[in-house]
Parts: sequence; C-alpha cells; structure tokens
Amino acid sequence: MSRRPDASPAARVLRFSVTERWAHRVTAGLMGVCVLTAACLYVPQLAQLVGRRALLVTVHEWAGVALPAPVMAALGSRALRTDLGLLNRFGPHDRRWLLAVLRRDRRPASRPAHKFNAGQKLYAAWVAGATLVMLGTGLMMWFTHLTPLVWRTGATFVHDWLALTLGIVLAGHVGMALADPGARRGMRTGSVTREWAEREHPLWAEEFSQEPGPSRTRPARTGPRPTSTDSAPR
Repeated sequence: MSRRPDASPAARVLRFSVTERWAHRVTAGLMGVCVLTAACLYVPQLAQLVGRRALLVTVHEWAGVALPAPVMAALGSRALRTDLGLLNRFGPHDRRWLLAVLRRDRRPASRPAHKFNAGQKLYAAWVAGATLVMLGTGLMMWFTHLTPLVWRTGATFVHDWLALTLGIVLAGHVGMALADPGARRGMRTGSVTREWAEREHPLWAEEFSQEPGPSRTRPARTGPRPTSTDSAPR
C-alpha cells in the first residue's frame, strides 16, 4: 500500500523537540490531576461519590507543587528556551492576527503567524501567570502557620475563583486542540505537514528552504530553527 504524500519525510516539518513534547505531556498530566481533584473537593456530588477527602487533598497539593517542575527541568533544552523566547515576543503580525479574530475575519491572509500565533502567546502567558498565582495561594492555604488569617482568607478566594477560570480556559484549549488534528499531531510526534505549516503559520513556513530532500525540513538561516533535538541552531 502506498504512503500518503504528506507522510513522506520531505513533506513534513520539525516543530517540537522530544524534551518539549515530554514537558508538555507531564505538565498536562499534572494539570489534569489538579483539575480533577479540585472538582472532587469542591463539587458536593463528586465529593460524595469519590470520598477519601484527605487523600484527594494530599494528591492535589503535591500535584500543584510539582506543576512547574517539568518546564523547569526542561529549561536545559535550547529548543525549549528558543520557543519560550518566541512565545514572549509580540510583533506587528500578532496585532494583525488579533484584529482579524476580533473582526471574525477567517481568511488565512488576514491572520499571519510565526511559529506561534498571537492567541497561543496570550494563552501561554496567562496560564504561566495563573499557575504561579495558584501555586502561591495554594502554599498559603497549605501552610497555615506562615501567614495571618486575613491573608489566608484572601488567598482562598483568589485560589478558588482562579481555579474555576483556569478550568474554563483549559477546556477551551483542549477543544481547540481537538478541532485541529495537524496541531495535535505536531505535539504528539514533533513534526507537522508542510501544507499545515504554510496554512496556519505562514511566516514560520517562509523560513524553510525550498530545496528538495531532507533539507526541506530545516528552516533557512534567516530565522529561528525548530529542531527535534536539543541542539542549538548554528
């Protein structure tokens, strides 16, 4: 049986390294544990169904404390540090992308994007900040002797409502991932089809050379070089 055209190595583009993919998977797993245990702790019907509240509290606390660990451990990867730099950089094309979203303009030409679009950058920044706030307020609730009562009361309020907001945002993130098989495959395997890259991230796709063969999977020397390994671009 012949292979599909987009399955050939020359038709695929490397997007995420092995380290990045595993950091994402472990972080997603820990976040899922936090969300599920939080739901069982705060929704009465789930609390009665599951029981073992003390165990749920312990699992929730340790999963929350461990949440930043995968990304911190993966910072040794130059590929991850490069992508974090791209996520932290906004340009004129990102403003155009956001304006197109606000105007509900779905034309690909009106939504230019580099390796990450403006929506992905805003999501990454918001989740990173929310995670740090959740970690700080959670520690104040866990170690009650470290802060006065008024601080713990405020921390509980912020933690609970931010957790609800975070759950909604994560549900939207998962929903968008389910709607985009190409992006899902890129996070699972590390590579995407060239056609998907040109359609969804045209500015990133422009940086790849047009030479046939294996070199097609490598970006040109004019911009950041995605790689499936942790080696630095030369």
